[in-house]
Amino acid sequence: MNPTVPDAPGHDGEDGAAYRLKGEAGMTFPPQRTALLVIDPVNDFLSEGGAGWEMIGGTVQMKDVVGNLKRAIEGARACGIPVLFGPMAYTEEDYADKELHRRSGINRIMFEKKMFLAGSWGADFHPDLQPREGEVVLLPHKGCDVFRTDLPDHLHRLGTTHLVIAGMTANLCCEATGRRATEEGYDVTFLGNAIGAESIPAYEASVLLNFPLIANAVMNVDEFLAAVDTSVVDTSVESPVAVQPGDRVFGSDHLEVGAVEEVVAATGDTEAYLLVPRGLIFKTDTCIPLDAVVKRAGTEVFINVPKVVVGDMPWSEPPSRTERQAKQGPRATEVGKLYGSHSPSTHER
Repeated sequence: MNPTVPDAPGHDGEDGAAYRLKGEAGMTFPPQRTALLVIDPVNDFLSEGGAGWEMIGGTVQMKDVVGNLKRAIEGARACGIPVLFGPMAYTEEDYADKELHRRSGINRIMFEKKMFLAGSWGADFHPDLQPREGEVVLLPHKGCDVFRTDLPDHLHRLGTTHLVIAGMTANLCCEATGRRATEEGYDVTFLGNAIGAESIPAYEASVLLNFPLIANAVMNVDEFLAAVDTSVVDTSVESPVAVQPGDRVFGSDHLEVGAVEEVVAATGDTEAYLLVPRGLIFKTDTCIPLDAVVKRAGTEVFINVPKVVVGDMPWSEPPSRTERQAKQGPRATEVGKLYGSHSPSTHER
């Protein structure tokens, strides 16, 4: 190995984990490898009279978060997808001994409002969103990242590669956990209409701007369940789902890009791609590489690029194999100094 390009300790030369679906071209949610993570579906957030209701209730009611969470949970169960519940709970030790109320703005707010106090009605699950006997209820997260609980152990035990995230709140626990899951190599999808926030701007900043960049897709509950349905025929394998002419293409921000006019097969010179006519928004026809398609739900196709930046992608021409090689950059063994004129500073352990 080139000594000027050292591996990061514990990361096998990678910043984070490799994509867990590398080498696979599936566009569905295989039940045997998908998990639905429902974050903080508890009374303090979702019930009138909860300690956070005055902040949260507006978006919860606007998006019918409780109703959509219930449909997502029941739909996942019906398809054999495990549902994991990730609540919070605080005890005296968290504040008196660990001083968590001094750690961050959200910790201070939860402390002052007496939110999620262990054993209280507020920390209990909403009556419509109760875990069933045998379902996973995680150890409480004390901050925003649910990966700092026993979640990784359960995902590993279940063989999960696809993590679907819903619950509360968009710009805090859902976003922090989704970021971490992506960095750990999971295929991450957010259910936009089963997530709430403390305000509409906070909701939109996460769902329209941040989620589309840190995950593969933002879908609604019906789309998620439709995508699962296509893979239930044989749960021992992930069935391929082919894109068809006429399918509607959506960006990872859940905004429509256009309709597929043609699915062009790979040749010796070009990669497979979808041809989407220019329409009213784009200046030229768009040639979307087929491997940018991450999910298909019915006749809806989701790519892992937000619509707002599709026009900035180099997709005005069919994707050539030569250009793909150029996009991959040089091999590690060919790099002299990683940052052009500098190499990373290292120290001996």
